[in-house]
Amino acid sequence: MNQKSGKPTRSANEIGKWILILILLTAGLAANYHYYDVAWGIRAAIGIVYIIILLGLALITQKGKLALEFFQGARFELRKVTWPTRAETIQSTFAVMVMIVFTAIVLWGLDSILMWAMRWLTGVRG
Repeated sequence: MNQKSGKPTRSANEIGKWILILILLTAGLAANYHYYDVAWGIRAAIGIVYIIILLGLALITQKGKLALEFFQGARFELRKVTWPTRAETIQSTFAVMVMIVFTAIVLWGLDSILMWAMRWLTGVRG
């Protein structure tokens, strides 16, 4: 971190890593386009391996380490969640469905009243 501004400084090594990742990504896309006549299964398998390699390279950067730390923290917090039981889920789903039907009926009724009022005001009888 820079002492005066409080912003993290970017080292040449870090910038070089991101340039390498972008070059490899561009080369991979170009190769996929160039070898379009190769079976899609083979290209997909190579693409998956290539993406894993690029993600591995991205994880050794400062931003990659921060992202990994974030996902580890999110996973830790997710373990603290108290999930509803099956019965609670069914009851909540039923309550939502009842409210949707109720809201639909109210909106249908309001629409019918407004349509009747517009026909009465304009004198159009359809």
